[in-house]
Amino acid sequence: MKFTSTGSAAVSASDLSEAIIKGIAPDGGLYVPTQLPALTVSDFDGLESLPGIAERLLAPFVAGSALEPELAAICREALNFPAPLVALDRAPGPASVLELFHGPTCAFKDFGARFLAASLERVTPRSRRGSAQRLTILVATSGDTGGAVAAAFYKRPWVEIALLYPKGRVSDRQAQQLACWGDNVRTFAVSGSFDDCHRVVNEAFRDPELARSHALSSANSINLGRLLPQMSYYAAAALQIWRREGRKPGFIIPAGNLGNAVAGIWAREIGLPIGDIVLATNENRTIADYMDGGSWRPRPGVPTLASAMDVGNPSNVHRLRWLYEDDDRVRERVSAYSVTDQEIRAAIAGDAASLGYAWCPHGATAAHVYRMLARRRAHQHWILVATAHPAKFNDIVEPLLGRPVAVPPALERLLNLPRQEQEIPPALESLRARLLS
Repeated sequence: MKFTSTGSAAVSASDLSEAIIKGIAPDGGLYVPTQLPALTVSDFDGLESLPGIAERLLAPFVAGSALEPELAAICREALNFPAPLVALDRAPGPASVLELFHGPTCAFKDFGARFLAASLERVTPRSRRGSAQRLTILVATSGDTGGAVAAAFYKRPWVEIALLYPKGRVSDRQAQQLACWGDNVRTFAVSGSFDDCHRVVNEAFRDPELARSHALSSANSINLGRLLPQMSYYAAAALQIWRREGRKPGFIIPAGNLGNAVAGIWAREIGLPIGDIVLATNENRTIADYMDGGSWRPRPGVPTLASAMDVGNPSNVHRLRWLYEDDDRVRERVSAYSVTDQEIRAAIAGDAASLGYAWCPHGATAAHVYRMLARRRAHQHWILVATAHPAKFNDIVEPLLGRPVAVPPALERLLNLPRQEQEIPPALESLRARLLS
């Protein structure tokens, strides 16, 4: 399979290995396949495990690349933890929660980060091991991405990780997860927003001085190695409902930089039995306003309780618009609703009592949107995507629940490690100086 750039069809990557190593296209666009493959439900007959479903789903994307003979091993290594579908028996209509927080950093980013690390392990060391110019992965994170990437790449000798996160705009436990590593992981607390972090990273990719000294790549959802494996849990969940009920479930997806949402949308367009896809955003209304008929108008991110979604200029919209080609078609296929902090609080407190389920602030956006939709589309089986464990946001969740949230063992271990980070302003010059030192 060949890949091109959302910026220009003239820019291409020869295969998925090249696209993953580069991370972002030379023109600053995002890599996309020249054409999405077509699969049917019967292509997944006999497959129930997440690694098995992922291998079948991703086979067309790795065809012809160095990853093709390694795909089965990569899926087994990277996707070795569950993504259970939990029924909400007390919900007002048919509903389940897709829990994506059972990995090593208790967030959905573990799926893509581990797949990317396992893929690069197989294609990068051949050219970089022993080289003075090791691969350097730059990551702008609004919370969970950085921790997942750090865990996935920690102590791999052929790579260095540079994490940039907005200081004071993630939860205390998220910040600890970002800054507890050391070794080949360097963490930078940026005095600005996530969009500032993202801008600095994009400027670094275009910086001639860094290009001479570092082989740069990305592990944000702009990298296809992060995004593609995320299709697998949508496929697995949809197949489970289809086989049991004979109908296509709808998904309600918390949306920030849109990587997770695009993964679900691509899974549907490839041929998985997925019905409506609805995006739940926080008070950063860029996506919701656009889906409501407005023009595409990026704006500065504003801080909310759902901090990992505080994105005012989500980069993966370029993949969405590439797929559907015009704005009206996008709105026909996807909808979005904005959720306020007050509504997030109400969903966390209310659903703990009425459903017996504890949300993190991001999952709570999906829960609020579900309540809106259940009244109008009660016949549809809705799958609410839970992207992070509520214990990562204990300072928000526990006062609303009136009780502590049990900390998973994987998170407990990270919380007890020493913190190591540097504070920098939101400027390329500052990041460049740290990377060159």
